Amino acid sequence: MFDAHHHETLQSLRRRLFGYACALSRELADAEDLYQDAMVRAMAAASVPRDSRAFRVWMFRLMRNLWIDRLRREGLRAGLIDPEVEPEAQPGPGGEESLVNVLLVRAAFQRLSKDHRDVLALVDIAGFSYEETAELLETPRGTVMSRISRARAALAAQLQDAAVVPFPARRGGRR
Repeated sequence: MFDAHHHETLQSLRRRLFGYACALSRELADAEDLYQDAMVRAMAAASVPRDSRAFRVWMFRLMRNLWIDRLRREGLRAGLIDPEVEPEAQPGPGGEESLVNVLLVRAAFQRLSKDHRDVLALVDIAGFSYEETAELLETPRGTVMSRISRARAALAAQLQDAAVVPFPARRGGRR
């Protein structure tokens, strides 16, 4: 049952969950809908993990499964993108230069394979460890490690000629 502890944990995950929703979808409106659907589904669930780590993995898996269900329902094939469609960006601090950087990185991210987008979204955007990502994707930790390495390299290669510096690999004990 969803309780105050879950609400508190959910509050701390808000930005990461929405970032993950943005990484899964290509449109801000779709990300907002996905985020909202995940919140509603979580709060209505009959059984919710009590442990904070398990709850976190459960929330991201719930969101990912909702997205996959949406793709199936709409008859879309995951991993295929229309290169003519650019993702929307919202200007933030830094003005036009920042907006250009956001567009370049988002466009490069969307050109990655589905597996690469998944692993980058979970590790570099949502902040999951390799072990948590492996659990969420139901794949071996070594597979996650090799995918993240290849995904970062692919993203860096796409951004090589752009005026954007790719985000660095995260270091530390979180893997």
